[in-house]
Amino acid sequence: MLDLVLRGARVIDPSQNIDAHLDVGFADGKVAALAAAIDTPAAETRDVSGCVVSPGFIDMHAHVYWGATSISIDGEQIARRGGVTTMVDAGSAGPANFPGLRRYIIDPSPRRILAYLNVAYPGIFAYSKPVMVGECADLRLIDPIECVRTVGQHRDVIVGIKVRIGRVASEANGSAALDMAFEVGDQTGLPVMVHVDHPPPQMRDVLRRLRKGDVLTHCFRPFPNTPQAPDGGIWQEVLEARERGVFFDLGHGASSFGFEVAGAMLDKGFLPDAISTDIHVLNVDGPVFDLATTMGKFLAMGAGLHDVISRVTAGPARGLNRPELGTLRPGAAGDATVYALEQGSFQFTDCFGRVLSGSLRVRPSGVVSHGRWLED
Repeated sequence: MLDLVLRGARVIDPSQNIDAHLDVGFADGKVAALAAAIDTPAAETRDVSGCVVSPGFIDMHAHVYWGATSISIDGEQIARRGGVTTMVDAGSAGPANFPGLRRYIIDPSPRRILAYLNVAYPGIFAYSKPVMVGECADLRLIDPIECVRTVGQHRDVIVGIKVRIGRVASEANGSAALDMAFEVGDQTGLPVMVHVDHPPPQMRDVLRRLRKGDVLTHCFRPFPNTPQAPDGGIWQEVLEARERGVFFDLGHGASSFGFEVAGAMLDKGFLPDAISTDIHVLNVDGPVFDLATTMGKFLAMGAGLHDVISRVTAGPARGLNRPELGTLRPGAAGDATVYALEQGSFQFTDCFGRVLSGSLRVRPSGVVSHGRWLED
């Protein structure tokens, strides 16, 4: 007996190179079957003919500690709009307030929420229009011992260490916070996700230090600290980092994504490993909106559909070291996104007001989380 069967959809699962019309069955919170026709009785059957079903979309960079950190939004509302089944909070909380993120946001959520622990004790505590203070501007706010302790208490949901550096986030301290984040990562065996805003430091100097599995977010930033060299090519440090196994996360954000740089990177065959929103209070009402809209921007720039789907499913699952996510293989986590591929004329906007027209967009209509259908 299955809990749920989705019937008649076009299934696109890049992790298995599948693009075919199949039924998908779920039982005990996992994917139970994937076949042309599933005849096993099910407690619930949904006809999703005309839709596409993919592994549950993963937003690898979001800020969802709503009401407790100034940067965060109501993740449930935005996840529903974007077809997201797994949200990853990227360092909203540090050791001082991570237990609250766990108790009040992660545990009650009908969707899966994972998190990067901010290396700074209070997390991102002053990110807003009226007040902007970088949490790494005062090194007294960083205690590696407390970070290691917090990881030990919440290792089941903490996927890495987040550090924000640059003129805004760390001011005159430069890369000092990165040094401490590496110490915590080494001690806990977790990767480090690095945000680099305006120099100093230079992104290329940071990339030289990142190890296999570490994450560079905001990887398509415009100048300064862009991956694009002045001659239009890609900085050698970027190419060497990818070869070394550094993970490149989009992290759209409020000022980290422009069509000019992103389009040039795509033209050279360099796609991010994960397409993510960096959704927060300063971009949720535009230009980011949600993950589905962010995916539409890549389709408008000419990225292939399977490449885009991969970078919100199998790609982030790999970066998070969660092989049970991002796939519809039987035995995997019972997460799926149901959506339409709408044809038409659609307008997409980057962080600088540039508008790009596209003929295809992703329109989510429902999700399966932990093997159960969530409301449309």
